[in-house]
Amino acid sequence: MIKSLLLSLLLLAALPTQAQEQPKEIVYYGFDPDIVTNYISGNRRSLGYIRITVELMIEDKSFLTAVEHHEPLILDIIYGTISKQPEDKIKSLTGREEIRLALLDKLQQAMKKEAGATIIRDLLFTKYLYQ
Repeated sequence: MIKSLLLSLLLLAALPTQAQEQPKEIVYYGFDPDIVTNYISGNRRSLGYIRITVELMIEDKSFLTAVEHHEPLILDIIYGTISKQPEDKIKSLTGREEIRLALLDKLQQAMKKEAGATIIRDLLFTKYLYQ
């Protein structure tokens, strides 16, 4: 009896599990049309504008429906964060990276609160134009 139990355990350990067979499939989610908003210019007498294209790197293809469902919230966070940035931050490379990381952090927190998981692995600016 013990031998058959040990043999069964060895056979079960040798079988691959469903999780091992199905690796997560990373997908990208983009917004159409481009995101266009104003930012605060240095002299405070005029507004500048910025046009960006954002791509979200999603942890797994199964999360796409959650991202689509929460798209209005995601866009609100992006617009709200970008529009509050000062001109010097918008126009510098280090500022752009700070904005990207701040957006990523805010979106991950929002998705964790709303969907129960961070869902978004990374955020990329594929177009970044300002005036």
